Amino acid sequence: EARPTPFRGVRVSGEATSGAPGGKGSEAETTARRLQLENTLHPATDSTYSAYAVMLLSLILFAAGLIGNLAVMCIVCHNYYMKSAWNNILAGMACWDFLVIFFCLPVVIFNEITKKRLLGDIGCKVVPYLEVSSLGVTTFSLCALSIDKFRSATSTQSQIRLIESCSSIVAKIAVIWIGSMLLALPEVLLWQLNQKTSIVSGVITDYCIVKTSLNLPEHIYGLALTYENSRMWWYFGCYFCLPIIFTVTCQLVLRRVKVTQKKTDLKITSQHGQHESQKNHTLIGLTILYGFCIIPENISNIVVAYTSPEISKETIDLLNIINQFFLFFKSSVTPVLLLCLCKPLGRAFMDCCCCCCDECIPEASVSGVQDSKLKTEMASIFCDNPKETPTMMTLGTQC
Repeated sequence: EARPTPFRGVRVSGEATSGAPGGKGSEAETTARRLQLENTLHPATDSTYSAYAVMLLSLILFAAGLIGNLAVMCIVCHNYYMKSAWNNILAGMACWDFLVIFFCLPVVIFNEITKKRLLGDIGCKVVPYLEVSSLGVTTFSLCALSIDKFRSATSTQSQIRLIESCSSIVAKIAVIWIGSMLLALPEVLLWQLNQKTSIVSGVITDYCIVKTSLNLPEHIYGLALTYENSRMWWYFGCYFCLPIIFTVTCQLVLRRVKVTQKKTDLKITSQHGQHESQKNHTLIGLTILYGFCIIPENISNIVVAYTSPEISKETIDLLNIINQFFLFFKSSVTPVLLLCLCKPLGRAFMDCCCCCCDECIPEASVSGVQDSKLKTEMASIFCDNPKETPTMMTLGTQC
């Protein structure tokens, strides 16, 4: 019997049948097995500990991912002085991480515990599509941040930042989002729902495999089959190597620019240098986290593709769930990393958390604190509008 691998879909024999073929009793029994859910949490055995561990880890990632990504999106959307190109790209990453945590994580956990696919064949197609689209958004966002970092670091305007129009920011985000969703469309054509009968309980369980459907039109079938055969290396080159190459190249060029600036005695204010250093640390931190969470899946994919006859299906299933949890870990930790490395974002988040304490502070001190916060935001590295009038300062909300 052939085993399904992450990248090479094969047909799995052994449909669930019992009793006399064609009898009413066998059909009723098969239907009952399909409707029955395999509960791995009860009764309590050694195998249930792993299910409880998966539940606990998923709850932690779910809570951290929702709160962190919502915080980043709300801070950028509700603060006038945070609506720069850099921040909007970070908010776009947070939006897709939120979608992955909110929609994909419950479906994966439900399937892991009950061995049934939520939403059936639609769930098999939507979950990989959202996951790969999220990887594409992160990849192209890191590339865009590298370009923006190089552009701002090599700009001769140290005090007055280059103001980017709203249409330019929307165009960048549109290219990142639309490009990522288009590149992930082949995933919808490949993933299909399959079933097997559990040897222990006799319950029919669901699982997803990569297999090009024979019902596709001829020209689409050829493209889908080509993508299936080259999917592993495309995944590795586009979603792993591309952001790493952009970030490393940006760092090498910036180091060369710094040496040139020292030789020419180009004066750069300490504040501007500190701001650029923060942005650089943020970019490096995001790239390291992304590479750390994506490289295990690429390694396991290559190993499984070339040694699949020697690897059992249980091992492949374990590798798949580990790789998905690495993706969920990336989506949950990324906003936390942003709030820690980006001081303006972290400061705005702490202000929102401490809003309830403002009622206990005298009005004079509250107004003084708000004025100082607004002045700090004016000098923020994430503010591209430093010369606005004071009347516009009221447009920014901190909570």
